[in-house]
Amino acid sequence: MTDPNPCRVIGVLDDGVASLSADARAYLRNADVVIGGSRTLALFKDATKPGATLLDLTGKLSAVPEWIRNARADHLACVVLATGDPLCHGIAPYLAQHVCIDALDIVPNVSTLQLACARVGLAWQDARIVSVHARDAGEWERGALPTHGLYALAQAVRAHARLLILTSPDNSPARIARLLLAEGLGDDFHMAVAENLLQPEERVLADLRPADAVDMSFAPLNVVLLWRTAPAPRPVRFGLADDTFVQRQPDKGLITKQEVRAVSLARLQLREDSIVWDIGAGSGSVGLEAARLCPRGHVFAIEKNEADHAITGRNHAAFGVSNYTLRHGRAPDGLDAWPDPDAVFIGGSGGELAELIALISRRLRPGGTLVMNFVTLENLAAATAALQDLAPQGVQWDVVQLQAARSKPILHMHRMAAENPVWIVCAEVPLG
Repeated sequence: MTDPNPCRVIGVLDDGVASLSADARAYLRNADVVIGGSRTLALFKDATKPGATLLDLTGKLSAVPEWIRNARADHLACVVLATGDPLCHGIAPYLAQHVCIDALDIVPNVSTLQLACARVGLAWQDARIVSVHARDAGEWERGALPTHGLYALAQAVRAHARLLILTSPDNSPARIARLLLAEGLGDDFHMAVAENLLQPEERVLADLRPADAVDMSFAPLNVVLLWRTAPAPRPVRFGLADDTFVQRQPDKGLITKQEVRAVSLARLQLREDSIVWDIGAGSGSVGLEAARLCPRGHVFAIEKNEADHAITGRNHAAFGVSNYTLRHGRAPDGLDAWPDPDAVFIGGSGGELAELIALISRRLRPGGTLVMNFVTLENLAAATAALQDLAPQGVQWDVVQLQAARSKPILHMHRMAAENPVWIVCAEVPLG
């Protein structure tokens, strides 16, 4: 650190000055300006020098960079008090972005998550840290949108065996336990809650099942530890057999068949963070496989038929993905509320094909892909005509006819039985 008067960002804990190094205590004692939350300022008030200016950042985070700039311009020693490690879901990255990292001197401390792991004896080097200290979005429900405050946690419990969670008064341990139950993971994880760490009323509940915690009350200051007690599933990501999915009865077969599904998913050109639309979800086979292929993305699906919508919901419940949202409706109604997609699959339409294609061409992100499946000449003709109208905008398209044959037993031998031919229409919007 070459700056002669950096702002010191000091990690603190709830046992006050006892947790500070000699250097950190000296920085605090000599500071002219001390910035922190109201509870932290009260905790360290006696450790500051007489006459120091105490600035409460509670509800005023955006003002902190200007406070720091003003203090440094006046050649005043400035300190920001941050809980635990300021670089672990703390204020330091925000200040580095808005002030300049060269103007800061980060003085870390043990994080509350480390303390909780020490209390329980849980190794944390391979754990995933998740913060749910977000605006209250209510209880978690299967299929919730990425804007939900618990969305990142719902994704993380699918991908990681150990999780360290920074909670909030709204997103409490009990609500986290209810999320696990809603996602069908209540028996897969063990839970520990550490409350009021380093305070006289500290309590560590190290032996909780999520089902036990759903109706419990906890102190406002707490962290949650989760670790798997059941082996994580290793599902097939791509090319699932048709009978993996529930299908409508008695007319079973209303599903994008395995061979066509594989080619359609390949042509969608999915990435791990793709936003995908599935229009005319049917049984949900394409959208649900896409959700597994895009673990950091999200699939938005719509189905107009009430029975098929219910079937897709059953498949979603059995599929083990949290990045999938299904709604009952008729496209294009409601699509304006969805984020712009990277890829769109149309497995069925109700006569609005030309309108849908035009809308999707406007909404697809640069380089995005549209894939459509048709079994009738009329829909194929309508789709290609609509795409031809978009050629002046740089939309490129092609058609693949796919006809598979599957072996069937006949006596002690096998014959080949042809599946219905399907046209796969693919279109790509230009990069810019």
